[in-house]
Amino acid sequence: MNKALPLTALAAALACNFAAARDAAQPPKAEPAMQKVLDAQASLKPKPIETLTPEEARLQPTPADAVGKVLVDMKKSTAPEPGVSIKDLNIPANGGGTIPLHVYVPEGAGSGPLPVMMYYHGGGFVIADTKVYDASPRALAKMAKAIIVSVDYRRAPEHTFPAAPEDAYAAYTYTLQHAKEWGGDPMRVAVGGESAGGNLATVVSLMARDKKAQLPVHQLLVYPVVDNDMNRPSYQQNANARPLNKPMMAWFFKHYGADAKSPYALPLKNAQLKGLPPATIIAAEIDPLRDEGKAYADKLQQAGVKVDYKLYTGVTHEFFGMGAVVPKAKDAEQYAADALKKAFEGKH
Repeated sequence: MNKALPLTALAAALACNFAAARDAAQPPKAEPAMQKVLDAQASLKPKPIETLTPEEARLQPTPADAVGKVLVDMKKSTAPEPGVSIKDLNIPANGGGTIPLHVYVPEGAGSGPLPVMMYYHGGGFVIADTKVYDASPRALAKMAKAIIVSVDYRRAPEHTFPAAPEDAYAAYTYTLQHAKEWGGDPMRVAVGGESAGGNLATVVSLMARDKKAQLPVHQLLVYPVVDNDMNRPSYQQNANARPLNKPMMAWFFKHYGADAKSPYALPLKNAQLKGLPPATIIAAEIDPLRDEGKAYADKLQQAGVKVDYKLYTGVTHEFFGMGAVVPKAKDAEQYAADALKKAFEGKH
């Protein structure tokens, strides 16, 4: 009969194992401005998304709420950045219903038709909406002097794959047809988005190429979801990161219900990328999606697509759009706007 390990020794062994597991998945340290946002969000006491129903998850405090708290703590205004007007409209969705579009027009951008970018918000295809992500299209409209069309595509699990890509593409084709009505140039239309929205931006590019339709002039992909491989080093390193971690990504994929073999679900794994528009890819160090963004940039380059890639250290998933409180976010927004301006001028 094996001799039992004394309780104190057993406790010590378990503590060591726990510490080793914790340290193995310890994400990189956030830089101070980013940490303020993380602390603010923690103070709002969000519940772990992966333990909730989609309805419950949509009611949790968001990174945008955390930014608002930081602004209040700094005694700064939480009002949206001025200098942009917004027009709301609804367009028909495939199979019935409507897709809300929000057209951001920069004030004082000069005469003549403005370039346009379709913008797809993040949220793992399940949570969040254009209101949560308002800061990003607002900043890009001002910085790039472009009309930004933000899309409230249908979300899972009520509308599983391929509803979101279909809505994203329907919004793109509608914008090509109606851009002139908003003072936009239908021949200079780009696509972009964050996280799940980065997926939709590149999927719209794939769809346009495959349908032999007008291609976007550029794709702006901010930490895009382009694969479901959770064994990459960034997934291991950031398994417990905030505000996005490995269990949350598994929860998002479960509810999205995508066809794992479809190029319109997982472009990195399944798509042929030749003939796609030039791309700008922005990545965050403290993000499970970091490595797939780099892998996608490499695959695009191998397919002959021009790519500009930039990794921001010390910041997390969702940092883009936090320019009001995180200087690196403001830098990333400017980097994205400069890339768009070059694309709109035909200087890829």
